[in-house]
Amino acid sequence: MSEVSVAAVAVPGGGLLHEIRATLTVWEREMIRFRRDPFRIVASFGQPLLFLFVLGGGLGSLIQTGAPGVDFKTFLFPGVLSMSVLFTAAFSGISMVWDREFGFLREMLVAPVSTAAIMTGKCLGGATVATLQSIVVLALAGLVGVPYDPVMMIEMLVFLFLMSFMITALALVLAARVKQVQSAMPMVQLIITPLMFLSGALFPLSRLPDWLWWVTHLNPMTYAVEPVRSVVFDRLDIDPALRAVLDPGIVWSGYQVPVIVQVAIVAVCALVLLTLAVKLFARTE
Repeated sequence: MSEVSVAAVAVPGGGLLHEIRATLTVWEREMIRFRRDPFRIVASFGQPLLFLFVLGGGLGSLIQTGAPGVDFKTFLFPGVLSMSVLFTAAFSGISMVWDREFGFLREMLVAPVSTAAIMTGKCLGGATVATLQSIVVLALAGLVGVPYDPVMMIEMLVFLFLMSFMITALALVLAARVKQVQSAMPMVQLIITPLMFLSGALFPLSRLPDWLWWVTHLNPMTYAVEPVRSVVFDRLDIDPALRAVLDPGIVWSGYQVPVIVQVAIVAVCALVLLTLAVKLFARTE
């Protein structure tokens, strides 16, 4: 009996470098989708501009900060900037529902790479897209009395990237349990919108009712928004008493939480959510 020849199949080697390449491939896919969808880029600016100039201008006529050059739009700018990345990152993560529905997710999960690499690449892609889109809003800083300080801009972009990573990971956790595109949008609105309004993005954290104080301080988005506002107010020439009203920071029973601790909390939340997303997708697919 003649022997049957078997063609050799090259299987990619495992290891850390292989996982990094897979992560970068998923990240690159998110960049390609972003570049090929100009309408998405333009549409993403609508809501931040609406909040900043329409809401800020309307409420600014009623609310006086008491300091020259510091109107309500100046206070609102860090919150609007945070909101601009919040929704973009959320939709980047929830787009995994589309990938599942059209079969692309299954193709990724059967590839010889770990689920962790895929989810990490997705989070990095969502965070990068959201941060890039925020640059246009950041360019409007001078129109609302925020100085164009290069160090401040870099710090804000770092904080926004970390915030976007956390929100993308949260959206992936939600996407793991959503099977249809029609259910994805209501789920995002149900979870993301309260996170935004209860983060202090649109109001100061001082003089809050007790119940609202507890809710905002238990919201991880608060610890992502406050560092962005803090670096802005560090560059404003305002009276310390006024800053204590507009930007009191985060206080736990008299302890002023440093910005570095707030950033660490966001980073831990991002890692926890990413780990949960990896486990959920590994179990459900």
